[in-house]
Amino acid sequence: MAGKVRTVATDNTGPAFDAEKLGIDQLYEKLESSAQGLTSEEAGHRLEQYGPNALEEKKKSRVMVFLSFFWGPIPWMIEIAALLSLAVRHWDDFIIILVMLLINSVIGFVQESKAADALEALKASMALKARALRDGQWSDVDAKTLVPGDMLELRLGNVIPADVKLVAGEYLSVDQAALTGESLPVSKKPGDIAYSGSAIKQGEMTALVTSTGGDTFFGRTARLVGSAGAVSHFQKAVMKIGDFLIAVAVGLSAVLILVELHRGEPAVTLLQFVLILVIASIPVAMPAVLSVTMALGALALSKKKAIVSRLQAIEEMAGVNILCSDKTGTLTKNQLTLGDPAAFAAKDGQEVILYGSLASKEEDKDAIDLAVIGGLRDHAVLQDYEQEKFTPFDPVSKRTMAVIKDKDGKTFKVAKGAPQVIVGLSNASPEDREKAMKLVDELAAKGNRALGVAYTEGDGADGSWELSGILSLYDPPRDDSKETITHAHEHGIDVKMVTGDDVAIGREIAGQLGMGSNIRPAGELFEGEDPANLPEEKCRIVERADGFGRVFPEHKYGIVKALQKLGHLTAMTGDGVNDAPALKQADVGIAVSGATDAARAAADLVLTAPGLSAIIDAVDEARRIFQRMLSYTIYRIAMTTDIMLFVVLSMILFERYPLTAVMIILLALLNDIPIMSIAYDNTRLSRTPVRWEMGRVLTVSSVLGFLSVIQTFGLLLLGVDYFHLDHGQLQTMVFLQLLSGGALMLMVTRNQHAFWRPPFPALIMLLAISSTQILAIALALYGWLMPALPGKLIAIVWGYNLIWMVFNDLVKLATYRSMDMRERHKQKFLQTANTPLHQFGKTRSGV
Repeated sequence: MAGKVRTVATDNTGPAFDAEKLGIDQLYEKLESSAQGLTSEEAGHRLEQYGPNALEEKKKSRVMVFLSFFWGPIPWMIEIAALLSLAVRHWDDFIIILVMLLINSVIGFVQESKAADALEALKASMALKARALRDGQWSDVDAKTLVPGDMLELRLGNVIPADVKLVAGEYLSVDQAALTGESLPVSKKPGDIAYSGSAIKQGEMTALVTSTGGDTFFGRTARLVGSAGAVSHFQKAVMKIGDFLIAVAVGLSAVLILVELHRGEPAVTLLQFVLILVIASIPVAMPAVLSVTMALGALALSKKKAIVSRLQAIEEMAGVNILCSDKTGTLTKNQLTLGDPAAFAAKDGQEVILYGSLASKEEDKDAIDLAVIGGLRDHAVLQDYEQEKFTPFDPVSKRTMAVIKDKDGKTFKVAKGAPQVIVGLSNASPEDREKAMKLVDELAAKGNRALGVAYTEGDGADGSWELSGILSLYDPPRDDSKETITHAHEHGIDVKMVTGDDVAIGREIAGQLGMGSNIRPAGELFEGEDPANLPEEKCRIVERADGFGRVFPEHKYGIVKALQKLGHLTAMTGDGVNDAPALKQADVGIAVSGATDAARAAADLVLTAPGLSAIIDAVDEARRIFQRMLSYTIYRIAMTTDIMLFVVLSMILFERYPLTAVMIILLALLNDIPIMSIAYDNTRLSRTPVRWEMGRVLTVSSVLGFLSVIQTFGLLLLGVDYFHLDHGQLQTMVFLQLLSGGALMLMVTRNQHAFWRPPFPALIMLLAISSTQILAIALALYGWLMPALPGKLIAIVWGYNLIWMVFNDLVKLATYRSMDMRERHKQKFLQTANTPLHQFGKTRSGV
């Protein structure tokens, strides 16, 4: 028999058929099983074939993962500097560089472990035990040993351990919100499919296992988590900056070495100087500086109830322009709330609620029953009644019913359930029946769920049921959701709803929150398509939609992928297992308060307080942090260009060292102190999404870098031709110029506006700059570690640099303005090019 089963498998992973479309007898035949279950021997054969009922994870060697962070342009640059330090026995430099390399690698290694954490959290939520029919007897077995063809017994409180076809029993009420996002428990009857990971709230049934492990609905979600993940734009930017600086450093160093060796310069002396020059010029600590900046931002966000689990997400958050938000439990409270009741035979709405409450059972913790009971103004009224008998809801009768005795000993019956059932049960007039069903349709159009309530003093068999009224249930929006969405729009962020609920419910909630009414059914959009590779025309539909209803996990993942394909930086909020793949794939995954472990593990940002308002705080903080990182990057490239180009050209043109090795080391140390304070700087808050535009960054920094080279050469020529300084004093003047000019350059690059406009530098930055400049002046004035320079010349150097600071700032502003104008012309051209020709005709004719 085992051999026959193998013929229905695909790549030894699971049965190759759609269990939902096949009848129970057909499934028995396909799976070579029956209502008597499997033998232990047969189950063992199938376990070998299909594998354990568990989520598989392709584990990488932890050592290899760690070593991978020593490979790439920035690590290569650091490693070469370390090797050169080792070769010339500069032990202090070697140790410092090695420590920086290890810190950067450890940070990356910790972040790489996120995918494994997400899968482990998914595994932990799977059921551990199952009651299976083996060898003709019911027994508890490990859930991981289940195979297709097993018969299971499912009852209240169980977590369904595999995808199953329900075979026998009255009904199940299943909570599958964590899988599909549906806000209400779902009623299942014989012939329905129930998903692995769902929780049983009511009922008891037997079921046939159809899929296990990675082939279950749950398992496919896990596979999406494992394959999801977007490369950080921060990582891409750092790589590009590293490539640019490496090219500059290597190119200039090669030219210098060739020229100096040709002139007969001793190789060892030249190698030592080039090594120190490279270490001082190349931002070896750039990844660490940017990480520290983001870490301080993460600390600030934690005080606003938002925990950052991936530092790069802060930079990504600054550029997010679309937020995909789960509805249930995120935009809404995930609490069924009773709307205004409509009374028919009852004297008022509260009597309708009373009869509905008497037809409920509070101890069952059913969400609908609790919502109805919660609608009573005075709960004490229930103490006047005794529930003698209660019949729970089942999908056949579609109602609950109870026999009630009041305090006077009078007995009557109450019922609540599907409106069409309750209306059909009652003796309501044709007019009332029509009125009731019209009300039900109106409620459905608003996304509300309707319940009918009936009352009878008889046995209910003689048409004595009276239609008491109609109750409406809905999941209300969170109190702060509308305000948050408004703020998101003000920040240039488009918010799209994604929900497992029906389109009508999504449309109603979206309307209340001001999100737009273009809510699309996800199933129609993704039908017959690979969710990870949607055609561009459908990607455009996703882009234009305000939200999506009847969404499954692969749909959410596909929505994020589609938006990313069109160039959008996308954030996704969620709380359930079903959200994990999309959270992981999104540029910023946000797990809201109360999220499952799987969602938190896959997310980049975890909210610890209810509501979404913390997201806007996170966006604001992220944009400030982004501006600080941008300022540092432009400054660092400009200074690298200045130091490297000036030193190389001056050595080639003047055949002398413009700086001593000690001066270069001091430059590196004294420049880094104020740079670290940039993490605390005040910045202008952008009202629109911001992202790395490497063309702009390299243009501005290169322009400022070349201007700085001219600035430094100008002072050098003044020292030679006007002040007639000796070589030692010239070196001191150049040292002071590079250090003070670098500090003033930081003032120029810290924002895109004039340096004298607010926001002004933070006090800690001013103190850091002041302290390093005072120390540099003292070194030059008193001749510590370098030839002394008269106070008058020191003042001239500072005055010269201040004049150049104003000039550099004006050129910076002109450069930004030129790039902005070019971008506007480009956009205007594209808009014109894309305008249909008949539009021009209309314009000319004045239509």
